[in-house]
Amino acid sequence: MLWPVTVVGAAAGFALAHIPGSILGALIGQAVDRRLEVYTWPQLWARMKGQPALPLNELLFVMLGRLAKVDGRVQESHIAQARHEMTRMSLNEGARKQAIAAFGRGKTGKDTLRGPLRRLQVQPATAEGLLRACWRMAWADGQLGQGEQRLLVEWGGWLGLTVPQVRALGADYAPASRTLASSTNAYHEALKVLGVTAATDGDQIKQAYRRLLSRHHPDKLQGKGASPAQVRSATERTRELHSAYDIVRKRRGL
Repeated sequence: MLWPVTVVGAAAGFALAHIPGSILGALIGQAVDRRLEVYTWPQLWARMKGQPALPLNELLFVMLGRLAKVDGRVQESHIAQARHEMTRMSLNEGARKQAIAAFGRGKTGKDTLRGPLRRLQVQPATAEGLLRACWRMAWADGQLGQGEQRLLVEWGGWLGLTVPQVRALGADYAPASRTLASSTNAYHEALKVLGVTAATDGDQIKQAYRRLLSRHHPDKLQGKGASPAQVRSATERTRELHSAYDIVRKRRGL
């Protein structure tokens, strides 16, 4: 990765003292890049204008991207959840493009998150909101991987939360104790949940899953005066759909 201040430092050093100066300039530039948390030219321009190193929305989607990728392949349920987070936040088209780019960058794991998260310790409500969104992403596929757990605990610590506090937030999004996966006839139950049959082709299964997810997601209840019970019911239905699709996806190789 060619970090901007590192490049500038190397070029300036070479102009002053050739190769030794270039090496020294690059080392100093790299230290500045790390200190300012600048990894791209747009980030450098933003910092020069006085903008924060990593805007909150961008930070969130970098975290979501990393969670989606940490335990293997990014699944359809992860992408759907990222879209729902964008809807929840009422992002406009420009902000959505930035969120998508941040999600993609998060999958690479190159962004350093310790500094941005530690600075949020003085904003407990914001810190909790970030972790709740991360828990929703972690449970998007109906299961919680070891890598996801490790990241959530680590991030929670940087945000100033204890491990029990982090896990308590996650309990609000964990699937019910009875899951489709525990059934001896899980695959056929999952097909019923999605409203398809064993003869339905893969593309139609994906369309059915997306249609049901869009219809039943709790975000659809926002601003409609829904009761807590209705929100809980929609949340549980969404988890059931995630779990069902995951079972069918693995069985059919989608």
